[in-house]
Parts: sequence; C-alpha cells; structure tokens
Amino acid sequence: MKATFFALIVLWLAVPLPASAQQTQAPRKRLLAIGAVEGWQHDATSHGLATLWKLGLDSGLWDTYIRTDTQLVTKKKLEANGKNLDYFDAIAFYTSGELKLDEEQRAALLSFVKDEGKGFIAIHSASDTLYKWPEYGEMVGGYFDLHPWNTFQAPVLVEDATHPTAAHFPRAFTVYDEIYQFRNFSRDRVRVLMRLDESKLDLKHKDVRRTDGDFAVTWVREYGKGRVFFSSFGHTIESWDRPDIQKMWLEAVKWCMKLTDGNATPRPRSAN
Repeated sequence: MKATFFALIVLWLAVPLPASAQQTQAPRKRLLAIGAVEGWQHDATSHGLATLWKLGLDSGLWDTYIRTDTQLVTKKKLEANGKNLDYFDAIAFYTSGELKLDEEQRAALLSFVKDEGKGFIAIHSASDTLYKWPEYGEMVGGYFDLHPWNTFQAPVLVEDATHPTAAHFPRAFTVYDEIYQFRNFSRDRVRVLMRLDESKLDLKHKDVRRTDGDFAVTWVREYGKGRVFFSSFGHTIESWDRPDIQKMWLEAVKWCMKLTDGNATPRPRSAN
C-alpha cells in the first residue's frame, strides 16, 4: 500500500503543468494619480481618481497610488517609505493652477516621460495647470483657454477610430461634460482623436476665441521616448460613470504604459 501511494505521488509530480500555470504572471504596473489643486476646485476629482484606481484593480493591470500633493514627483530619495518616480510607470494629473514643484521636480517629471519613456495622462484641468512653466504645456500639447459652452451635451466626432482609446466609440456621440478650447495647441505635434462638431456649436458665443472652428477634445502624442494622452472629459461625475468613457481611460493608461500600441503621428484635421 505504501509503495503504491509513493508511486502515485511520483506519477503526479511527473505530469506537466498547463502552459498557463507555468507562466509567471506579469507584475502589475504602477500609476501615480495626482489631484493637487492650486486653482479651480473640481467636484469630480476624487471620483475620477477613484475610477482610475478601480479600473486598475478590476483589470489587474496596475496599482494606483492617489495623492493630493506633488511630493512623489521627484528623483530624490524619500524618507518614511516615500516612493519617488523610479517606482512608477505612468503619472495621471487631474490638477489645476501653479503646482508647488521646484526645479528638481520639474526636471524629474519631464525626464520621467521624455528620457525614460514613461507615460503621462492629462485629465481635463491638467491643461489648466502650470502656465508659468512652458515646457509643461509643450508636453501636454496645449493650455486651457476658456470653455465657451460651459457644461453641456457636447457633440463629439471621432477622428481616429484606429487608436485603442477611441476605437469603441461611434463616429459621433454626445457627452454631458465641460469641453475646453485651447491655446498653444497645434496639430503639428499631437494626433487628435476626437473633436467637437463645430456645426452644432454656437460659434458666435462671446468666449469663442478660435477662429478656425477646431476644438480638439482628445489627443495623443509622443514626447521623446514617452507617451502622453489628454482628454477634456472628466469635469462631471456623469462623464466618469459612462462605460465608454471609462474604457477610454482604461485604454489610455494601457497605451501610456506601452501595454498596447496606437499611432500618435501628428496629422492635419480630417475633412469630415
């Protein structure tokens, strides 16, 4: 009996494991999500950053570290278990105003993306941030320049349905959100994925400053070795709770972390 038992154990150990069991599960990526505010206070900030946390958790792809300060935006060694930028694969900003970043932190942030090939996700008012630091605006792709129609049922056109962040949307849709117009923005350095349908806008509104009718909503760009994603979406909780918008943010983080591919080559505005 004892000999038979040991023979069965040996036989069981000799049976090869399924390929899936032999593979080591890829470690989760790490996202630093910052909601620091030195300007306008957005009611949806906590909801938005919590949504990023849940998307990472549910997908099993990344862990999210939520902060309301910029302490971790540094290459300096931090005490008390502080994690500096070396620990993260991408940063998400849902911020506003002139954030408290010293020269070392600014250089570290740019290098994190440009030289190390990491990701930067700019959410809504991240474009309403750090006006006194032009290099930041260059990295993001533009600066906030009012929102003429405030929060409304925004008519959106998808320009690039091949990019993973936009592929699941219909060609045209509406979203209840606050969409910005931009300055220091050029299609020569970003690839626009979505824009407002200007044929459905009040272009005579007193706050409309763009004369070309080009109101980009979402874009991507390569910044040195890294990737940058921006979208105006995110002002409202209703926007964050939409499954299609949540999938956009999921795919944005994945793309910025180089878990997927998608063309970021700048191109002119589409004809339709």
